[in-house]
Amino acid sequence: MKRETLFSGISALLLLAACKGKTPPAVENKQVTVSDSMAKIITIDTAKIATIKNELTLSGEVSYDDNAVVKVFPFSSGQVLDVKVSLGDKVSKGQTLAIVRSADVAGNYTDLSSSKSDLAIYKRQLEQAEYLYKNGISSERDYTEAKENYNKAEAAYNKVQQQIAINGGGNTSPGGTLVIKAPESGFVVEKNITAGGFIRPDNANSMFTISNMKDVWIWANVFESDISRVKVGYTAKVTTIAYPDKVFTGKVDAVSSVLDPDNKVLKIKIVLPNDGMLLKPEMFTSVVIANSEKAQSVAIPAKAVVYDNSKNFVVVYNSKDDLKVRQVSVIKTVEDTTYISSGLQAGDKIISKNQLLFYDAIAGNN
Repeated sequence: MKRETLFSGISALLLLAACKGKTPPAVENKQVTVSDSMAKIITIDTAKIATIKNELTLSGEVSYDDNAVVKVFPFSSGQVLDVKVSLGDKVSKGQTLAIVRSADVAGNYTDLSSSKSDLAIYKRQLEQAEYLYKNGISSERDYTEAKENYNKAEAAYNKVQQQIAINGGGNTSPGGTLVIKAPESGFVVEKNITAGGFIRPDNANSMFTISNMKDVWIWANVFESDISRVKVGYTAKVTTIAYPDKVFTGKVDAVSSVLDPDNKVLKIKIVLPNDGMLLKPEMFTSVVIANSEKAQSVAIPAKAVVYDNSKNFVVVYNSKDDLKVRQVSVIKTVEDTTYISSGLQAGDKIISKNQLLFYDAIAGNN
């Protein structure tokens, strides 16, 4: 009984050793045929030589187009009585934006009244001097002097009128009220005054900025290590949190020559058409910059690649009776294109739709 047990143990050890030393069989391509019905649901593509595209993802922010805005500056100093619009409001040309009480405007009207009275006086004096001169009662000198006084009074009166016109013209009143109106139609993208506030004569800031928002700028941040990968003219694809499924396409319009001193990034500007007015100033964006490298490689549709067991495969189509599973080395995938370094040659045909059905059948996967 002991002997039989000993022999059984030895046999089991020999069998185990034999199993460990045996190399598992390699996966072989099984014969698979593409039937007529299957041919209708697959897509066959051809591997081609293509220039490798590169992508760089950046963060950015929406801004209005500085070249298509109107800045509304104060005509005179004073106190803001009322503000009729808010940031983001759509306004029409001539619409009231704010009302200001201005001592300057009131002073202009006082000067206008005074200069008008002076002009009337000097006009009467001129008429009298002219009558006396023509009748030989007074000298030519008296007439000339009266004419010069009238001309000076007229110039002073015209000067005050021009000042009133510059300070708002018909939008002002003798009481010193100044009505600020929109010079153009658009959206209020900047507002720097509030009711009760004061406009100082030394304040160089605009009260409002109005933009038509037909085009917007995207300012994106490029880190120093990526500066060489961005150039004017590169295609930019922009997405926002508000519209995650919508892609806005534009071009890199300008690249700054200096780094931002605060965060050490280079600013680039992307110009986008703002169809539907979807993009708003201050929106955060994700920007993908696409460019082409000088290197070339075999390129295939990204959907043709089968990822299995940490490796990449494709189903090569030689004929409907000759399909092969082939391992490939992937360089990178950009958008819907995968670039291959080995495993395929230009001209090879591959199945890019429903290839998993054939992959499982050929490779013998369950």
